Amino acid sequence: MLKHYHEPMHPTAQRGSRIAFFGGSFDPPHNGHLAVAHAALEALHLDKVLFAPVAVQPLKPHGSSAGFEDRLAMTKRAIADESAFELSLIDAPDPENPRKAPNYTLDTLSRLRLELPPNSTLFCLMGADSFLSLRRWHHGEAIPFVAPLIVAARPGQKLEDLGAALPCGLQLLEPASSAPLAGKIPMREYRVCSADGQEAPFYVLPGLQIDISASQIRQEIRLHGLEPPRLLPAAVAQYIAQKRLYR
Repeated sequence: MLKHYHEPMHPTAQRGSRIAFFGGSFDPPHNGHLAVAHAALEALHLDKVLFAPVAVQPLKPHGSSAGFEDRLAMTKRAIADESAFELSLIDAPDPENPRKAPNYTLDTLSRLRLELPPNSTLFCLMGADSFLSLRRWHHGEAIPFVAPLIVAARPGQKLEDLGAALPCGLQLLEPASSAPLAGKIPMREYRVCSADGQEAPFYVLPGLQIDISASQIRQEIRLHGLEPPRLLPAAVAQYIAQKRLYR
């Protein structure tokens, strides 16, 4: 059993570091998660990507398929060989919250900013599916101004599609020059604006050609056993087999 997982894990970041928070159920963590994190790391010259399994996902009222300890253990194994990826416990279960209130991303990002070294830059990394549900998030309209969003868009997704997914009161604007920034990983930078005049950068990683979902993997395991190893890091597939998860 993993003990004391509720204790905060402070990122090993230095003053002035560029950090991306990557939260989610990670049920299970798969190669798509790793590909998105690698793309963001390179495109935005990040120092760290924090993988933070969430204890209680507000938009999943029935909970995750695997328990938090298993999801934490799988995430740890998934990123074990990645020096720029770090496991974060900031969204771990709170022993002082026995009613299991949901973890809200806005609150998590606000706490994380207080823990980071001075002059650090915090981003919020998410895949297309998560971003498309942003309107339903707790105070989702405030999140881009606490930590600029990095969104791994689906291939062919247009600016209009992304703008339409923003919470009410927010607008996505194309800057004067919207050409992809230089680098191996294509990236576009936009601006997100609020009705009261706040502005924040908004980064899009277009067309990563990643078509993997955790729900797809869980269904494959239930129906056919552990047949999709190409979708999972080897250490995660081994853990799932040993624990007989998702059956």
